[in-house]
Amino acid sequence: MSARLAEIRESFWLVPAIFSIGAVAVAIGLSALELQLNLPVGGILPSGPAGARSLLSSIITAMISFTALVFSITVVALQLASSQYSPRVLRTFLQDRIIQATLGTFVATFLFAMVVLAALPTQEDQRLPELSLAVSIALVLASSATFIYYLHHITTVMRVSHIIGAIGAQTRRSIAHLPPPDAPPSAVPERVTRSVPATQPGMISNVDLALLGRLAREHDCAITVVPTPGDFIVAGAPLLLVHRTNGGTPRLLPTEAAEQCVTIGVERTPGQDLGFGFRQLADIAERALSPAVNDVTTAVRTVQEAHDLLRRLATRPDPTHVIRDDDGTVRVHMNGISYDTLLATIIDDIRLVASQQPRVMRLLDAVVRDLATVALPVHQTAIARRLPSPADGSHNDGRPPTGKGPDL
Repeated sequence: MSARLAEIRESFWLVPAIFSIGAVAVAIGLSALELQLNLPVGGILPSGPAGARSLLSSIITAMISFTALVFSITVVALQLASSQYSPRVLRTFLQDRIIQATLGTFVATFLFAMVVLAALPTQEDQRLPELSLAVSIALVLASSATFIYYLHHITTVMRVSHIIGAIGAQTRRSIAHLPPPDAPPSAVPERVTRSVPATQPGMISNVDLALLGRLAREHDCAITVVPTPGDFIVAGAPLLLVHRTNGGTPRLLPTEAAEQCVTIGVERTPGQDLGFGFRQLADIAERALSPAVNDVTTAVRTVQEAHDLLRRLATRPDPTHVIRDDDGTVRVHMNGISYDTLLATIIDDIRLVASQQPRVMRLLDAVVRDLATVALPVHQTAIARRLPSPADGSHNDGRPPTGKGPDL
């Protein structure tokens, strides 16, 4: 349930829908209240029903054009971001609250004017809902200001440095939600009593560990999540392993209830998938270094952002998510992505396409050297495999030397 709520909160349609429902409700309530209570707002718009109808019709027509323009600009921005940077950065634009609020403001103004137009009296001697008409004009002014700010905002978020910074900030939030680095080690009983297979293929986007913990307590067992968030799982592959706890007599775990704790989607999502941000950064760097783009500066900026993330993770062990009882009994166990995998995503993948770019290669070597100075002993082996040889500057994988020190 928490994953579904998070998906709704991050959806593109939520903010425009809230704005639209609110506009309709306010328009109905304001029109009814003004006509029944005879509020003292006479003279604000001293025109008859024909003039009011013409005004509202103009507002409706203008807001339809505004909405179409904003939608067109957004689609073009998504296409440019997908082709120039990576298709995986589209989520960053779709989750942008400014874009959502702009579209919501235009739709809300359109719907508000529609409701007020329907509430207009038909007789010339009847009182107009002048306060509602004034609010309609105010919404048009707000929409105009919002449109100007939207143009400024969309040109800002399209900058590659902003996109890289947004990915880095999102990944730092994921790091902040990792288990504490000093958490005690956990061990799940080795005896497996049952395996719960995946019923559909897809990417593991979220695991409701708390709900799995409640299921494990109710059925007196322990559960291991086999894939890591961000992994692709095929239908029929082991999804969950059920273990017998010490001295416990496990009851049959309902398969459907257990499967609902694991969200399987068609794409990777941030959150529990710590490697998603690193994959986005690597994609941007690889595309920037392609012969068609050849933007070395963007690749350098990407490696710099990844350097900060790798340095933060170098001082903590590989994440392990554990749900325990009050007495310390392990109920749920799930491994996170390993530091070696993250190094492979950034260092190995980018090195492969940057072999003809000494500036990027020198920076990658400097990053690895820096990580070796702060990393825990458990990560030193993975880092050492990527260190350049001190004798000739060549890498341990046999690639030729690229120079000494960073050259930005």
